[in-house]
Amino acid sequence: MSAPSSTTFEMAEPIDEAEALRRLRATDDPSAQYYAAWWLGRHRSQHPDTLPLLLAAMRQRRARQLGDGVEENAVARNATRAVGKLGPSAREAIPTLLELLDDPDYGLREAAARSLGELKAKAALPALLARLQSGPEVAGARSLDSANLVEPCEALLEAIGDLGISGDGVLEVLESFLTHERPVVQSSACRSLLQLTKDSRWGERLKRLLLHPQLQVRRAALMDLGAAGWRPATQAIAETLAENSLKLIALKGLVESVPSDSFDEEIFDVMDGLL
Repeated sequence: MSAPSSTTFEMAEPIDEAEALRRLRATDDPSAQYYAAWWLGRHRSQHPDTLPLLLAAMRQRRARQLGDGVEENAVARNATRAVGKLGPSAREAIPTLLELLDDPDYGLREAAARSLGELKAKAALPALLARLQSGPEVAGARSLDSANLVEPCEALLEAIGDLGISGDGVLEVLESFLTHERPVVQSSACRSLLQLTKDSRWGERLKRLLLHPQLQVRRAALMDLGAAGWRPATQAIAETLAENSLKLIALKGLVESVPSDSFDEEIFDVMDGLL
């Protein structure tokens, strides 16, 4: 049995911040810790105990026990995801996140990369680039023992775009993944290239992925266009064969990509049509 999904969390019995902190302290109950870490990240807790407890949980290692419902290292992964949601108050976690980029656990590396991107940890750029430097043939190769790639390429590529630092070396690494065999990896590369260069050709390439026959690829392109805030994709997003809930998330990303005093009637009209 795998760890609970975020949908399961939304349906769980409501708790408050104090209860989430209490559960995260309960190292003998990983299921409670797993939910607590998610809750604290989801609610962007700024309690003074939140970050120290999450940092401790990020270093927590535990083999899965039969029937306990929690995967190996699942608490550490959820805590790592959570710190990325806390904003500037979590910058103290950056050194630990950088350490986790070298962790043998694939899921921890993936979570660490995403959180570094969310925290805009510019100091992480060399480490992120180093994990991708070998290109799609090595870093992007499929692992021998799972469906995962050698590196969590999507997360690493997207984190680089989130940092907002461009340069020939950065763009060269990103462009090398445009030929990856998995379209979702290509989508992540396009997203970051669009964020860093504002070059419309990467937005147009993402729009073409909205027509891909695989739903998973269309979903990825939706999220990537929303994250990049590329407004010319508004109508293409609305017409994509995917769930309206995902289209709305992508469109919300377009809205949030401009100053709060700017109003785009077209986007809001499209959103209203999907509701």
